[in-house]
Amino acid sequence: MEGVWPEIDAGAYPVKRVIGDRFKVAADLIADGHDLLGGALLFRHEGEPDWREVRLVAAGNDRWEAAFDLDRLGVWHYALEAWIDHAATWLHALEVKAAAGAQSIADLPTELQVGTILCAAAAARAARVNPSDAVRLRDAAGALDDRTIPVEDRVALALEPALAEILARWPDRDRAARYGRDLSVVVDPRRARYSTWYEFFPRSAGAPGQHATLREAEARLPYVADMGFDVLYLPPVHPIGTAHRKGKNNSLRAAPGDPGSPWAIGAAEGGHTAVHPQLGTIADFRHFVDAAAGHGIAVALDIAFQASPDHPWVKEHPAWFKHRPDGTIQYAENPPKKYQDIYPLDFESEDWRGLWQELLQTFLFWIEHGVTIFRVDNPHTKSFYFWRWCIAEIKARHPEAMFLSEAFTAPKRMYALAKLGFTQSYTYFTWRESAWELQTYLTEITSPPVVEFFQPNFWPNTQDILPTHLAGQGRGAFAARLILAATLSSSYGIYGPAFELMDNQLRPGSGEYLDNEKYELKQWDIARPDSLRPLIRRINRIRRDNPALQQNRLLHFHASDNPNLLCYSKRTDDHASVILVAVNLDPNGRQGGMIHLDLGQLGVTGDQPFRVRDLVGGGRYTWQGPHSYVELDPYTLPAHVFIIERL
Repeated sequence: MEGVWPEIDAGAYPVKRVIGDRFKVAADLIADGHDLLGGALLFRHEGEPDWREVRLVAAGNDRWEAAFDLDRLGVWHYALEAWIDHAATWLHALEVKAAAGAQSIADLPTELQVGTILCAAAAARAARVNPSDAVRLRDAAGALDDRTIPVEDRVALALEPALAEILARWPDRDRAARYGRDLSVVVDPRRARYSTWYEFFPRSAGAPGQHATLREAEARLPYVADMGFDVLYLPPVHPIGTAHRKGKNNSLRAAPGDPGSPWAIGAAEGGHTAVHPQLGTIADFRHFVDAAAGHGIAVALDIAFQASPDHPWVKEHPAWFKHRPDGTIQYAENPPKKYQDIYPLDFESEDWRGLWQELLQTFLFWIEHGVTIFRVDNPHTKSFYFWRWCIAEIKARHPEAMFLSEAFTAPKRMYALAKLGFTQSYTYFTWRESAWELQTYLTEITSPPVVEFFQPNFWPNTQDILPTHLAGQGRGAFAARLILAATLSSSYGIYGPAFELMDNQLRPGSGEYLDNEKYELKQWDIARPDSLRPLIRRINRIRRDNPALQQNRLLHFHASDNPNLLCYSKRTDDHASVILVAVNLDPNGRQGGMIHLDLGQLGVTGDQPFRVRDLVGGGRYTWQGPHSYVELDPYTLPAHVFIIERL
């Protein structure tokens, strides 16, 4: 058995799928000689003691395939077996010799004797499980051996399709070969593949200049739901330390009243399992989660495993932190950035077992309070072994749990975290600008092997990042990045209201927003008439109504004569849903050009006319053939999102 797929790193890591998927497995089966082969795909859920199986089907050129339905969350195991199919080999030889006529007639009695033995042996195997099949096989064996019946009649009996079907159910597998390792697939909730995220700071959702409570922030939920988001990501909600608290714009000195960064976790009021007193209580948090669920929104909570100097852990568990020779603890750094208000944890400390257990309990605490989705801050700076262990422990108890990796790091580290258990990941989309960059990157992450374990989540902006291509730009740039994120990736998110209100002021030399909300309370005018809110609502509705946009495997790029135009399509397997997108990547100029379509990807054949209907702009056009002209003005609408309608 060779070329088994899917298989990640020789079976070291599981494949990723979502509930309801039909899971297809393929392999090359190779044997010496001319005997015919048989095989089976074995599978079982981790909660099942026994294997089930489905037979492999020949797909040509020694390739064999089979599939089964993933109808339960959790880990599924799968394996492969293959064997020489003596009965099928005998039937094939008998058919050939019977068709050869007189020159092979002398061989037929011997072939019938072979068949008698094979049918009797199959009957013995069937008798333990299916007595009805056993009776039919014994009858067939008797008839094949009955010399009072003419040879040609016994041959005709042997070649009846019904006998081949029964024999195929009871092959001789005593010498079956088994693939050298059992493999696994992790089945996550549907949101693992298709989700729409929105981030806001609840403390800024109150009266001007006032720190809002979670109860007050609930008033923002209808606004989020109206735009069509189904995951609401909250920055850390814990008490914030006062030691070395950062002031506005990340200044080293906080002014009176500065709230500090939510990522400087821990104070006298508690640490990672406490709620900031100005936000409310644990009961208020649970009320917020339940209120969000009432709007069809799941709350995702930021988990940042680091501590303010005021965190209770610093005094209670000093061994969990790395100390310098002078006895002090080194604050966190990501040169040139310095985080004087944060202490990193030491995952290799002498008490690493105690630390790891405490961090596991942090996740379990919030799961008990209604959160099963976590955005994990900088996981690549923590032990990879910890993540593999911790996520496995959590998902064994709560297979519905999801983890978004905020690891803006080297590609192979990002992929390693996905293999170790992270459900989704932030990506380099945030910095990919040109058509070539976007096409190259998307091709990589939507092709094997990466697509088998890496689920991207595209963010045009974050609370940490205002990309240079949005800095100082206007509506066209923000609209284009929204449409790219929402249609290139089946999961995407925005940090709002900064995004829909097109906040474009960059703090020089930082890559961050000027007057960053991480360090101050912000007052957002969410009712502003120029908000992108209507466009966001429309795009999210398009995503919800078109299954083609709810997966990434069938993304295809189409050529364009103009490098400022990016054209791509997504479709379902059966072409029942096909979306074609053309985006102007120039935020300041009208761009037009010919696009050259791969009609097969659109489900269109030959010169068949077809209609494209713009789901955003409202236009409707009849096209014919692979070449069409598009022109897009960023000051009106920088993209077409076409649905393909065959005439």
